[in-house]
Amino acid sequence: MSRLLHPPRPPRPGTRRRVLQGGVASALALAGIARAQDAWPSRPLRMLVGYPAGSGIDATARQLARQLEAYAGQPVIVDNRAGALGNLAAQAVAAAVGDPYTLLFTPNSTHAANVHLFKKLPFDPVRDFSPVGSVAELGFVLICDPKALKVSGMPELLQQLRRDPAKFIYGSGNATGQVSGAVFANKLGLELLGVPYKGVPPAITDLLGGRIQLVFADATLAIPMIAAGRVQALAVTSRTRMAALPNVPTMIESGLPGYDLTGWFAVFLPAKVAPATVDKLAGYVQRALKEPALAAFMRGIGAEPVASTPEELRQRVLSETERWGRLIKLAGIEPE
Repeated sequence: MSRLLHPPRPPRPGTRRRVLQGGVASALALAGIARAQDAWPSRPLRMLVGYPAGSGIDATARQLARQLEAYAGQPVIVDNRAGALGNLAAQAVAAAVGDPYTLLFTPNSTHAANVHLFKKLPFDPVRDFSPVGSVAELGFVLICDPKALKVSGMPELLQQLRRDPAKFIYGSGNATGQVSGAVFANKLGLELLGVPYKGVPPAITDLLGGRIQLVFADATLAIPMIAAGRVQALAVTSRTRMAALPNVPTMIESGLPGYDLTGWFAVFLPAKVAPATVDKLAGYVQRALKEPALAAFMRGIGAEPVASTPEELRQRVLSETERWGRLIKLAGIEPE
């Protein structure tokens, strides 16, 4: 038996108008989003750095900010929020959900190591951020005050450490420095006292004041002081020697096999920033790292420019979080 086919009912009065109006509204909303993305940035950007002014990461952030200003056509204001191994700055950016004008310039501390160094973080390194791009990789330098600790190099330092480890205190100003010192002590089989500071500059102040004997410093800050003769470089923490410090041996060359600690810097936005805006900023960062002047500046302070896409940085955060977890466990560091 065939079914009767009924002709479609005519639309109710006003239905077509509402459909058209809805379509127009959606189109206008999409156009508005597109215009907002195209217009970004239309006002100054704020780049938060979780370490003090004058630190190595601060110097790098300011150089990058000046370059980004040239592309964005807007000021990029560096805002130092020192404390808790970068967590204070990261927490502030994580709270600015969806804000494309609040940037985080940070090392691997906040996005790889700190989750293992603190019992509870005030942010989620993956969920609360939009990765933008990697900026640099850098090794660290073990330094001393040559006026207070008179050693010719690492062999003599290791002799003194093994003879009387209680006489030595080392300082660090970030997670990489803290782990560098702990791994150093672990590989030597010694109990060494380490003091974490809010940044490397106050650690060096105490070094030069005779309150501590060694500092694991990021190369970006240490190199100018080494060149000025204010501190002595004993070894670098990277697997290979630094171009800026060709005469300084690695920890591996100094008798600590397998010692390889390298930090990195990267840029993040808060979560829920429009992907088009993330990609636009990522393009600015990638373009900046191709500038010869910026690359030369970074290499001159011991950092190697390393660009990435947002997705590559996301993957790096995941893999480095696992790696730093292993290193921190090896070093025997208990979370605070």
